[in-house]
Amino acid sequence: MRQSHTVTSLADDLARLGVEEGDVLFVHSSFKSLGAVEGGAETVVLALEHAVGPEGTILMPSFNLVKENREGTWDPATSPSTVGWLTEFFRRMPGTLRSDHYSHAVAARGRRAEWFVKDHLSRRGWKSPWDRGRWGHTFGQDSPMLRACDADGEVLMIGVDYNSSTYMHVLEVRHWNEDLAANPDAEYFWINRQALGEHWDSLGQLRRGKVGDADCRLFSIRCFLDTCSRVLRERPADFFKYWHE
Repeated sequence: MRQSHTVTSLADDLARLGVEEGDVLFVHSSFKSLGAVEGGAETVVLALEHAVGPEGTILMPSFNLVKENREGTWDPATSPSTVGWLTEFFRRMPGTLRSDHYSHAVAARGRRAEWFVKDHLSRRGWKSPWDRGRWGHTFGQDSPMLRACDADGEVLMIGVDYNSSTYMHVLEVRHWNEDLAANPDAEYFWINRQALGEHWDSLGQLRRGKVGDADCRLFSIRCFLDTCSRVLRERPADFFKYWHE
């Protein structure tokens, strides 16, 4: 009979993948992809905390992607995360902090958690189509997503593909703001995530391996953004949906 994964076994898997003490991890996940986990979602979080140690920080999307009235339904203390069971369990754990954003909130635990989430209302940096009312620039300079990049953070993808990657939106926003600098009427284009993800995988600038039963990826946020930004500029027709000259 196959044994369940434990805190120790999952932490060992994370270490083999390349996670180190002190790391900042932005985690996208499918809990069920891990297989049988003794103790459930709490075990996964404890394994992540063990892997990054007391100096590390773990971030997860904690998005409020309801179909209607996102602004009216938003409460940072009570609105459920709609992007997976592990993210909802994580945001409800005592000691987890959450940024204040009606749709793209991020939850964090660890040494620098407060710094990552505290200024999501800031209007510094790139604007995006999700900016609303009193909420700041969703993917701006003080957003948890960009602060994770500034902190030399890494993306950890547990059993998911690039359709789940928030950093695809960061690339879109970066590209759009560069276009807006030259043309205030520049159109926002959506990335073909599967195509760009396959290209990124082919470059070999990431680590791949198993955590539990899940196929996982680990890579530098800054390297991903800078590398993919260049290819989007060089080959826009290959990677943007609805691209036209």
